[in-house]
Amino acid sequence: MTVSTTELDLLVRGEHGDPHTVLGPHVEDGGVTVRVLRPLAESVTVVAGTTRTPLRHEHAGVWVGELDTAEVPDYRIEVGYAGHEPATYDDPYRYLPTLGETDLHLVNEGRHERLWEVLGAHVRTFPSGVTGTSFAVWAPNARGVRIVGDFNSWDGREHPMRQLGASGVWEIFLPDVTEGVRYKFRLLGKDGAWHEKADPLAFATEVPPQTSSVVTRSTYEWKDDDWMDARAQTQPVFEAMAVYEVHLGSWRRGLSYTELADQLTTYVADMGFTHVELMPVMEHPYGGSWGYQVTSYYAPTARFGSPDELRHLIDRLHQAGIGVILDWVPAHFPKDEFALARFDGQPLYEHEDPSKGEHPDWGTYVFDFGRPEVRNFLVANALYWLQEFHVDGIRVDAVASMLYLDYSREPGEWTPNVHGGRENLDAVAFLQEMNATVYKNVPGAVTVAEESTAWDGVTRMTSDGGLGFGFKWNMGWMHDSLGYLQRAPIHRMHHHQQMTFSTAYAWSENYVLPLSHDEVVHGKGSLLRKMPGDRWQQLANLRAYLGFMWAHPGKQLLFMGCELGQESEWAEARELDWWLLDHPEHRAMQSLVRDLNRVYRATPALFAADNTPDGFQWIDGNDAARRVFSFVRRAPGAADLVSVTNFADMPHEGYRLGLPATGDWHEVVNTDAGDYTGSGVGNLGRITAVEGEWSGQPASAELVLPPLATVWFSRA
Repeated sequence: MTVSTTELDLLVRGEHGDPHTVLGPHVEDGGVTVRVLRPLAESVTVVAGTTRTPLRHEHAGVWVGELDTAEVPDYRIEVGYAGHEPATYDDPYRYLPTLGETDLHLVNEGRHERLWEVLGAHVRTFPSGVTGTSFAVWAPNARGVRIVGDFNSWDGREHPMRQLGASGVWEIFLPDVTEGVRYKFRLLGKDGAWHEKADPLAFATEVPPQTSSVVTRSTYEWKDDDWMDARAQTQPVFEAMAVYEVHLGSWRRGLSYTELADQLTTYVADMGFTHVELMPVMEHPYGGSWGYQVTSYYAPTARFGSPDELRHLIDRLHQAGIGVILDWVPAHFPKDEFALARFDGQPLYEHEDPSKGEHPDWGTYVFDFGRPEVRNFLVANALYWLQEFHVDGIRVDAVASMLYLDYSREPGEWTPNVHGGRENLDAVAFLQEMNATVYKNVPGAVTVAEESTAWDGVTRMTSDGGLGFGFKWNMGWMHDSLGYLQRAPIHRMHHHQQMTFSTAYAWSENYVLPLSHDEVVHGKGSLLRKMPGDRWQQLANLRAYLGFMWAHPGKQLLFMGCELGQESEWAEARELDWWLLDHPEHRAMQSLVRDLNRVYRATPALFAADNTPDGFQWIDGNDAARRVFSFVRRAPGAADLVSVTNFADMPHEGYRLGLPATGDWHEVVNTDAGDYTGSGVGNLGRITAVEGEWSGQPASAELVLPPLATVWFSRA
């Protein structure tokens, strides 16, 4: 088979779109021609059984020869280099593509819901017994793509990849390449420059600051069948959800996924939280970004171990009855040259218009949500974590930045949409597609939006025009309530509405009440240090606040350390102040959170009707002078729970409280109890309600309200 010098030059320069048409075996005129690209070789021989056929150097590192056979044999290539014994290799160019037409069609349509099964690196064993790794990458603007790695001394000249039609996908199968091998793609842009990139769909990476992708395959055997079967039957909006937000690197320093599987699981189970929310575990180069600057969306960070070791952590949490939510960052990605930025030499994953493709606050790129392949990359990524890692939900970071074209932009720095509005219609469509796809494919899973504006319908179904999330973080409640609590008690009467306003919109969405990491960093101080007064008052304020929060409509989220009454604000470079537990008042804070979770999970009135106003009724939301808030939580078929909070720094003697029914009401939580190092003011464990309307309730009781405290009463 004759090949022109021009075509061979394209091959050698890495610009040949289909090197398999030149390299490898080709049957012609009753014989087989074999070409091999080995630029530095001194000799190349084809070995087929006992037959050896030396190849001749044809052009610029291309070797060619004719085999005396009519059919392609099972052959190997023996290559001799100066100063080295000859080595034998299998020929990558004798293998057919590992992607079919259907896969390529779905990739281009942006509808491949299991994209990770066709792109990236996959260890494969064929019926012939050959084992190797197929590599596939989407790079439609590249003039050529080479694979580089440990297997070719990071010199990709001998391994150009083929472009599969007009799909933009480049592919190669490398026999004998298996787990643990490091690799990258080297892409030739239209500008003639080569760009070395990590695999966008790598399943594993080197430990940062190293940036190579790593070939891996999972051999993990899950043991959470009971959990997964039960999850598929649940509707999270009607279930208890008390979430413990965790940064794995600083909960306790130096722990691996395997060690966390023991220690974190034991701790969270003991504390009674229903879920953990892990700050991003996707690979990121800079630890100080806390994981929100993702460079490998399909690879867990290698800082704590292997992907299967993360699976083990999740599995252990499930076996302990604890759900797992992952933070997920589709809003933007960093500009690191080795990753997604300008992937094939020009904008690809990011929008080419800087007013849509760059984030002015964070110095990052914004995904091109209108491009089908990019949307597919992200939607499939959500499914990947839910299906391959068994996670129970994803919390989508910075949704507001996605929804608005003018987010953090001044007039003239953005262009209105086709309707003249500020909404990013492509991002809206992406979020709707992501949510609809998740809920279609993963029954019982949940998606949560960090969305800080008044966007209508964040948790409304996509079929009704909503974004389709399961829950939305209630940033308004967080901002208002912290604003109220930071004031001295004497001034709180003038800001009473900050604690009651949330119930004006509490059922407009399905809400999570978030006291997250964002509230305890960057000079904001810890929750404890936000509270006014002396140390005793700070602790009492925080205990009362948590009691109020756990009774308020909505699910709960508490950042790690807050359950200890953490003194200092959080920093990712050090672990929590576990030494605080040597002090009784901090052990008491921890005990209170444990007890709140215990009572909460055992009390359907506190969670089963979160999404309807029927589950909540103010007893008195207007007692500003005494800084008291009282309300009833209820659910069908469940006993009512009454919550009363006194945010004044003095007790209220002889306080008459309206109650839903006569009889004894038991004090099930009192944040001022002596066991919590409070002042011990209370009602000896119960109050008795007598008939007679009070505050709109059919009965009432006289009681003592402790200072800076929340008290829960139940008839059960």
